[in-house]
Amino acid sequence: MVHDLMKITDIRIRIVKKDDNKLKAVASLTIDDCFAVHDIKVIDGNQGLFIAMPSRKTPEGSYKDIVHPLNTETREHIKELILAEYEKALAEAPAE
Repeated sequence: MVHDLMKITDIRIRIVKKDDNKLKAVASLTIDDCFAVHDIKVIDGNQGLFIAMPSRKTPEGSYKDIVHPLNTETREHIKELILAEYEKALAEAPAE
């Protein structure tokens, strides 16, 4: 298993508070206390919450991931961890 070799040592969530926005939060994660990935988006899509890895716009107008997992197992593992932290952050957020 790939995630047995790398350990996610920290996840930080910044909740985005806009009612009309599909973007719900932005996450940063740290791998093995030595490598950080910022700007992972938590998005509310047609089939529920998902994550979008950091990307940039190409000259043609499409978006390409800057950093991403190389296999489905790792992507799912990261998604599960980030969405769990997102739910925890929502529960801890002060009521408005």
